[in-house]
Amino acid sequence: MSYGDPNNPYGAPQGQQQPQAPGYGYPQQQPQAPGYGYPQAPPVQQAYGAGAPMTTMPSTVSTARVLLWVIVGLQIVGVGIFAFAAAALNAAKNDDSLNDDAAFQDLLGDSSSVVWGYTAFAVVWLVFAIVLAVKFKSGGNGLRITTLVFAIITAVLGVYPFILVGLVHTVLAVLVAVFVGNANGKAWFNRPRY
Repeated sequence: MSYGDPNNPYGAPQGQQQPQAPGYGYPQQQPQAPGYGYPQAPPVQQAYGAGAPMTTMPSTVSTARVLLWVIVGLQIVGVGIFAFAAAALNAAKNDDSLNDDAAFQDLLGDSSSVVWGYTAFAVVWLVFAIVLAVKFKSGGNGLRITTLVFAIITAVLGVYPFILVGLVHTVLAVLVAVFVGNANGKAWFNRPRY
């Protein structure tokens, strides 16, 4: 059924041109709509630490470093206490008035050597904490992972066997692990060094 058919009773009268309806059928030219499709995305920003090298340590990483120095101070106090206790046990073991008491000598047994072992371990842990705290400014991702392991082991040792004196160590070590393990810590230790 076409309007162009001359025998069509419903078509346009003969001799008159039919106006073409706009948008009906296949248009000759597609109009271009401005902004057609998806909206334009904003410019991509660089991640924290990308591009220019980081020059200042983030506050959480700096706090972790300060907490490591606090752990160092507590380790110095612990080494002093362990050394004093080991010396006191040795003095008591060698005291002539206590040599006759068999129960006391059994109680002492090898306890002075155990306390000296704790003292040696505390000195090693102290040196380890100092090295980690000193290397924070220049260390890479390996230092970050080592600090995380150090903090986790310190937190576990603070719970057992040193529960009474280790609670402060546990809290400090958990904070060090959180501050070194977060995004700012990762960005600091993975920063490019030029």
